[in-house]
Amino acid sequence: MSASGAVEPGPPGVAVSPSPTSARAPVPGRLFRPISAEDEEQQPTEIESLCMNCYRNGTTRLLLTKIPFFREIIVSSFSCEHCGWNNTEIQSAGRIQDQGVRYTLTVRAPEDMNREVVKTDSATTRIPELDFEIPAFSQKGVLTTVEGLISRAVSGLEQDQPTRRTNEEAIAERIDEFIVKLKELKHVASPFTLIIDDPSGNSFVENPYAPQKDDALVITHYNRTPQQEEMLGLQAEAPEEKPEEEDLRNEVLQFNTNCPECNAPAQTNMKLVQIPHFKEVIIMATNCEYCGHRTNEVKSGGAVEPLGTRISLHITDPSDMTRDLLKSETCSVEIPELEFELGMAVLGGKFTTLEGLLKDVRELVTKNPFTLGDSSNPGQMNKLQEFSQRVDQIIEGKMKAHFIMNDPAGNSYLQNVYAPEDDPEMKVEYYERTFEQNEELGLNDMRTEDYATSMAPQR
Repeated sequence: MSASGAVEPGPPGVAVSPSPTSARAPVPGRLFRPISAEDEEQQPTEIESLCMNCYRNGTTRLLLTKIPFFREIIVSSFSCEHCGWNNTEIQSAGRIQDQGVRYTLTVRAPEDMNREVVKTDSATTRIPELDFEIPAFSQKGVLTTVEGLISRAVSGLEQDQPTRRTNEEAIAERIDEFIVKLKELKHVASPFTLIIDDPSGNSFVENPYAPQKDDALVITHYNRTPQQEEMLGLQAEAPEEKPEEEDLRNEVLQFNTNCPECNAPAQTNMKLVQIPHFKEVIIMATNCEYCGHRTNEVKSGGAVEPLGTRISLHITDPSDMTRDLLKSETCSVEIPELEFELGMAVLGGKFTTLEGLLKDVRELVTKNPFTLGDSSNPGQMNKLQEFSQRVDQIIEGKMKAHFIMNDPAGNSYLQNVYAPEDDPEMKVEYYERTFEQNEELGLNDMRTEDYATSMAPQR
């Protein structure tokens, strides 16, 4: 049976600002004194408060005290001299403890009924022999005795009995029978068990034999459950869930940026692409609606490979122009027949076709502003025109040439149209990087092994 339906109402006293005539300050000294009837200096603080029953001023008394072998508590009591309403309440003066506590007391003698009990709001009280329970947060905290705890439960059950006898006579009779059983517990005709379970760890049952062991009292400390943590308003640690891997290959991500030409607000699209027989790359494209500027860039989705890569393709057919090509920022391009070499970082990262890259190379060389206009050298102009014509011949398949990609980071790719078989016209070599290449990639100063150990003496 539960006593949750017979709960005392909250305190009707609302404190107002104390005045010199309405508040009496405690005697200077320790803030929390051990509770004792012989300590005359231990006086409560009195505050004039509003009574919520008659809406006139009453008096709230606060006593800061310490229970031996337990901890500090705040005892508050409100009384109204106009309507006679009174209320008492207890609160823990400390924090919520690291663990919950459960007191199991076997009441065998009338002396056990006089044991002091601190029951907080969050404590649950049970008497298994009667299948009786007072749920957590159904009553205010109280400083009382075992007998007082039972008397308070009896008063709560008797509170609405007149109304029940009128509306639900059968239920009222059953509650009357249960009240008789509760009152019989006060005589301790037979032993019974009182259990106070408090997840906050701030409840207490007196041990009259302290500091010696009490055979009738069992104290159990336990770790709170997530439900109890939530009930106390604490942030319960959610169990670690394995994050679901999002498939970004079929999704285009967008984020706001500024146009590199006019600095107007623009939007960059980003997509993760899996290149067959190679690795994942990130393609980013920006289109400015104000000035029309367009740019695209390709980033490798992986780390720097242990070995550098050199890819050589013998261009013999116009169909070679349709091969997919990934040129990373660290890749250099060489065409021996044209005596042409494109250094690292020039043109940036690109994911295109072989034809697209050759056209970019032709545009980069022929549209150089330093070789155009009236101040240009005629001889140099002729060389550039000849270079442009030979590039066109390679694109049209009229001229055979060798196309070489050299990437020390190993993150460039040229499509093998015969995959998974070997391509007779393409050769892929892996090589150890030189010190200079590692220096350009910033790998000489990068340590990924035993870095914690090596940095420890410097800390």
